[in-house]
Amino acid sequence: MGPVGNLIAMTIRSAPSSDPAEHSLPGAYALHVLALARRWGVTAAQLLSEFGLDERGLEAPDSRVPIPLVSSIVQRARQLTNEPGLGILMGLETRVNTYGYLSFASMCAASLGECIELAIRFSPAITTAYCLRLNRAGEIAALVAEEECDVGEARDFMMLVLLIGLRSIGCALTGREPWRPIDVVMPEPAYYRRFAHLVPELRFGQPINQIVLLESDLELPLLTPDRAALRLAVEQCERSMQALGLGASLDQRVIQFILGHDKMPSLEEAASALGLSSRTLKRRLAESNVTFSNLVEKARRERALLLLRSPELSLDEVAERLGYSTTSNLVRAFRRWTGMTPAAYRRGVSGRLAIHLPIRRMHE
Repeated sequence: MGPVGNLIAMTIRSAPSSDPAEHSLPGAYALHVLALARRWGVTAAQLLSEFGLDERGLEAPDSRVPIPLVSSIVQRARQLTNEPGLGILMGLETRVNTYGYLSFASMCAASLGECIELAIRFSPAITTAYCLRLNRAGEIAALVAEEECDVGEARDFMMLVLLIGLRSIGCALTGREPWRPIDVVMPEPAYYRRFAHLVPELRFGQPINQIVLLESDLELPLLTPDRAALRLAVEQCERSMQALGLGASLDQRVIQFILGHDKMPSLEEAASALGLSSRTLKRRLAESNVTFSNLVEKARRERALLLLRSPELSLDEVAERLGYSTTSNLVRAFRRWTGMTPAAYRRGVSGRLAIHLPIRRMHE
């Protein structure tokens, strides 16, 4: 079953809360911050005691730390180490086994695409502060990370850990070196210049948080596939999700369904795929203060940002793929979404940040 099928099969939950206090991370996350800070001679007592935490408590399998407290721990680590760029370092050092049973399941998958599917499906068990989804636009794809709450001063740390860390895991599982661009919404932090040689593919101030890929990357085989072990790991992940009362929110299921189609599907098609009537789908979306047309617009925006990465596609081709009758309609919509023209955006992602389509595409 593909990514869309898995999302449709999951339990519906209400739209995620924007209150940071209602989101959390496993205690192991704080332990990873501590392990990094120890390189500067920081002790567990120095980092954790003022928050009433200790290593033993954080090691408990069911230990959870609210997002505001995680943010405070991160800021404390930065103060003690005098290193604001800890997020880049932690992201680069993220290991395959960082995320417990989800990591185990990912290691046993057959391909990078299946690994990403598992990450999307079970990431709420790690945290609901971010929502992952896969955007596929022809020969180009992207793993999108949407922020569901304001994590405060640790925003740069947590987003860089997430995106750089996910890419680090993907590279380790496929045996490939880091090779694809990462877009980040937040402005470039002053400390990035010191680390630019380690992650030169980072691009700040972008309309979306994402790791950009080629569609062919999703077919890359993993080094340690194991179908029997995968079934066991998935069962454990499902139990964890059920215990936490988690599932995909309706609006996320709808947008993933939209992104899974080359042409924008209708409300009726989406409702049918989700096992709902059109009227029920409209009502349920309205309860989350969103409409189907809002989600179609969001999907078009995300797909446009991907397609424009490829210099092989003309603006006319991009407009056609997005369902616009003329290029001028695309230009108007893109300016509304981003405040710039498609041509200006394309210039910004030229060179090493562009995604070149396979040779076969250019000769079609």
